[in-house]
Amino acid sequence: MSRNARFWISMAVFQVVFGLAVFTITRDYYKVENMPTESSVETTVATPDRFSSIDASLLGSLGNDSAFPQDPLEISRRANEHFANGQYDKAADLYEKLLTMDPGNVDTLNNLGLTLHYIGRSQEALQKLNEGVTVDPNYQRIWLTLGFVNSSVGNIEAAREALSQALAMDPDNDVGQSASRMLDEL
Repeated sequence: MSRNARFWISMAVFQVVFGLAVFTITRDYYKVENMPTESSVETTVATPDRFSSIDASLLGSLGNDSAFPQDPLEISRRANEHFANGQYDKAADLYEKLLTMDPGNVDTLNNLGLTLHYIGRSQEALQKLNEGVTVDPNYQRIWLTLGFVNSSVGNIEAAREALSQALAMDPDNDVGQSASRMLDEL
């Protein structure tokens, strides 16, 4: 093999490895920043009073399978657990079930949007996130997630707008600081 061919093959291998490393680092960076923890679950998923007005007939429509929880808080807990374990398909199913109970829950729309993105359904993710922004334009975390997904799919200008919105809401909290770092990386 000629020296020139070896150079281009090694360059191609380098590019693939470099691309995978960048993807892994940035994906893990975002997941760690926004992954629910025991102490922050109430800030990332619906709280009990948020579900107090749910029509009980909706719970029954989900089936009486004892393996499937009927309590929205239990569904949220399981969805977050699946998300934390990288079981995004299962998490998405549960977040979608929560949306049938409370279609306007911005926390669930945010979580579902991020989860759909991780399973390769980024256009659906953007739809859910934009729906969440419409429901509550003052919810900082959904702007951050919208910026992240937009930047991941190459919508750089939309990412800048969403991240700037998140940063403007509160530059000093964790979400604002994440938005600032992501803006710097664009």
